[in-house]
Amino acid sequence: MNRKYEGLIVLTTKSHEGSLEDLVTGISKDMEAEGAKVEKIEQLGRREFANNARNVAGGHYVNYTFSGEPGVISRIQAKLSLNVAVYLNQFNRVA
Repeated sequence: MNRKYEGLIVLTTKSHEGSLEDLVTGISKDMEAEGAKVEKIEQLGRREFANNARNVAGGHYVNYTFSGEPGVISRIQAKLSLNVAVYLNQFNRVA
């Protein structure tokens, strides 16, 4: 049974060589490799953080809408934890 999810991912280009577009499509390919079917990618732009944690002043916010099995979120989060360009990720189920 596939469910629909939204994922907000904050990317930092501090240690990434290449374009932001390559990074965004690379994340979607990683999500699809774990079993998700990405339906929509919305780039929300760059925003500054209120606190300068981990010596990062801001990040690029990207919203992914996708569908997948209930266990797909944990597999995606495990994959994203290995990517140094991913600063933060948050997933919610869409009703």
